Amino acid sequence: MTHVSPKSPPEEIERFIERAKEIYRNRLAAELEPAHTGKIVAIEPETESYFLGETEVEAAEQARAAGHEGPFYFLRVGALYTHRWMSPRR
Repeated sequence: MTHVSPKSPPEEIERFIERAKEIYRNRLAAELEPAHTGKIVAIEPETESYFLGETEVEAAEQARAAGHEGPFYFLRVGALYTHRWMSPRR
């Protein structure tokens, strides 16, 4: 099993991210939306396993409780991102 980390080459990290997004688009979106919209999904691309939680920590705890070590890619169900940074209105 391949384990990406912050020290992995950028190309390997990008493949990991793209694989997770592909799994979400092709399989999980239809399964999770709209019943779980807004929740966080932790995706383990290597096994295609996923775990839901209200936060990243909760989703990761669900995964660890099921015996999965990760690494995980986190997305908010129904969105293209997990968090969104906004600048203050002027």
